[in-house]
Amino acid sequence: MQNNILHLDLDTFFVSCERLIDSRLQKKPLLVGGTGDRGVVAACSYETRVFGIHSGMSMKVARRLCPEATVIRGNASIYTKFSHQVTEIIKEKVPVFEKASVDEFYADLSGMDKFYGCYKYASELRQKIIKDSGLPISFGLSANKIVSKVATGEAKPNNQLQIDSGFEKDFLAPLSIRKIPSVGEKTYQVLRGLGVDKISVIQQMPLEMMISALGKNGRTIWRRAHGIDNPPLVPFYERKSLSTERTFGKDTIDMVKLRTTIFAMAENLAFQLRKGNKLAGTLSVKIRYSDFNTYSKQIKISYSSADHIIIPKVLELFEKLYQRRLLIRLVGVKISDIVTGSYQIDLFDDTEEMLSLYNAMDTIRNRYGDLSIMRASAMGAKTIGTFDNPFNGEPPILLAHRNQ
Repeated sequence: MQNNILHLDLDTFFVSCERLIDSRLQKKPLLVGGTGDRGVVAACSYETRVFGIHSGMSMKVARRLCPEATVIRGNASIYTKFSHQVTEIIKEKVPVFEKASVDEFYADLSGMDKFYGCYKYASELRQKIIKDSGLPISFGLSANKIVSKVATGEAKPNNQLQIDSGFEKDFLAPLSIRKIPSVGEKTYQVLRGLGVDKISVIQQMPLEMMISALGKNGRTIWRRAHGIDNPPLVPFYERKSLSTERTFGKDTIDMVKLRTTIFAMAENLAFQLRKGNKLAGTLSVKIRYSDFNTYSKQIKISYSSADHIIIPKVLELFEKLYQRRLLIRLVGVKISDIVTGSYQIDLFDDTEEMLSLYNAMDTIRNRYGDLSIMRASAMGAKTIGTFDNPFNGEPPILLAHRNQ
């Protein structure tokens, strides 16, 4: 049976959501992201891209390049709502699909060409998404995920493209090597150093040469350049880690502020574990100094989701890590090695009052929100990050207001 893999990508997703909310923004240059001096462009309209603006760029630089652009601080909850709406449409119409990100989907339509026509079905699905959600979306259709993703990029904006079986290599040949998924800036520079600029050059290179230059990644890139790499669809993402970061508006050495932020992050992450019936076996803390040097330290713990175990360990890691006595730009906390399970009560150290307190606080948070109740030591911490449901099997959303 011939494989038919569909790749769907919502065009300039954050921008499109903002334009649905406010029609006055249509056809105007628009930037979505952090509005402060340290903000980052999370999404930009096509009108701004002619000025050289791209996602991930400093908002300060983007404003300088396009001063007439409207800047909007992103709202993750709004984008999540629209993403769920599109997800439900796709879930209703296709048997197997993968949600690769908040605005990107794969669907397996294999076998449908015999009865209905894969391209026709994909076209009708795209039109239904546009009609029901109001969001522009593009798709690529081919025999595997990689070629379909590249085809979607070539189809944009708001269009569709099918690559027939057997023509994958011809389609890819004239494109830039940057079009290959997994070719980042470092890999691009290595390939350019070898004189490679087009995918057709990789197609003419021996596999051994690619492996020699790039290691195991060279084999993957070689296969993708030939259109024969076929990774499977992943219907469910099992989260193995959770993290949250805070970039301060102004570099600080205020130890009260730093400890309060770290405390609040650890408390919130521990709650997410209990809410998802999960336990973590590794804790880590990250700090970035004002000179952009970044350091992290981690520790193994007995699997736990208890505040009185996680919070002290995280604070202890921070005390050991912070040794340079320089201004700090960013702090972050990460819990990893996550497994399913409930906290095992310690017969000697845990008390009934403490366990009842956890239960009462979690009940309030589940009803009124993550930040509705917290310990006094966490009061005053801002922007510590919240989660919709980190263990729902979907990939995490990129917060539009996340700072670098």
